[in-house]
Amino acid sequence: MAEYVHRIAEHIRGELHKVIVGQDHVIDHILVALLAEGNVLIEGVPGIAKTLLVKVLARILGCRFTRIQFTPDLMPADVTGTNVFNLSTGTFSLRHGPVFTHLLLADEINRTPPKTQAALLEAMEERQVTIDGVSHALPPMFMVFATQNPIEYEGTYPLPEAQLDRFLLKILITYPSAEEEQEVVARWHAGFNTLHLDEIAFNTLEGEKEIRECRQHGRAVTVEDGVQRYIVNVVRRTRETISIAWGASPRAAVALLLSSKALAAVRGRSFVLPDDVKEIAKPVLRHRIILRPEAEIDGLSADDAIEEILASVEVPR
Repeated sequence: MAEYVHRIAEHIRGELHKVIVGQDHVIDHILVALLAEGNVLIEGVPGIAKTLLVKVLARILGCRFTRIQFTPDLMPADVTGTNVFNLSTGTFSLRHGPVFTHLLLADEINRTPPKTQAALLEAMEERQVTIDGVSHALPPMFMVFATQNPIEYEGTYPLPEAQLDRFLLKILITYPSAEEEQEVVARWHAGFNTLHLDEIAFNTLEGEKEIRECRQHGRAVTVEDGVQRYIVNVVRRTRETISIAWGASPRAAVALLLSSKALAAVRGRSFVLPDDVKEIAKPVLRHRIILRPEAEIDGLSADDAIEEILASVEVPR
């Protein structure tokens, strides 16, 4: 069981590295979200391959991929679709929107107004959309990968807490190291071009079958009672820490549990260690807590607060 998931994870990692340089921790977190059936918010400056990462992942998985460029004039119907009247038949028919896909890239999601951002809420939580009072199911593989730029806020609409909470993970992509950036330049000098991804031979998986099996194995990962209590204690401590105005919800505890199980499966284990919880805690919690203004003035970040919590909560033996 554990060996199977580890083998699939290493296959995906190897195929991604045909295009993506470094970013091993980012790839690990993407794999966690894939196994845990969660949505991902990716934050990073322009030009560090956020979109490319998701496009290549879709090719490796052999699934449908759709990209929506979120803009101020984007309407909810542009995301979900709408019923169109057919003059010849005198009936309405559903014109599917881009949300009817497997992997949906919501590019610069914070550039569209809250009304359009909210069009994704039902899809992210319930894997369905409601159009004119009728619910339409989305594919089981459906996942949202949303991106946002952390340095340009003019003309943006910050995501509300209710929507942020529906992202399993918030992944931060930083600049590559000098060696990694040198490799990027060398690859482009040798002829690599993101406009010609079709020329790269990816070894794709067998559609949804292998991912569905990996998810089943991930759900079967064992979590001892002591580790479960540790997860709950970490999340509850976010509500008691003086530097945090609003702590994480019970949904965060469930997300931390599922993500820890998925990370253990990716590592090739059938049981969760406290170290798994520690490793995945920041991506799970950083977007689910709100710091007090005075803490932000002192230069404290959400990751700093989570680090302090992890250091203060007793680890089970």
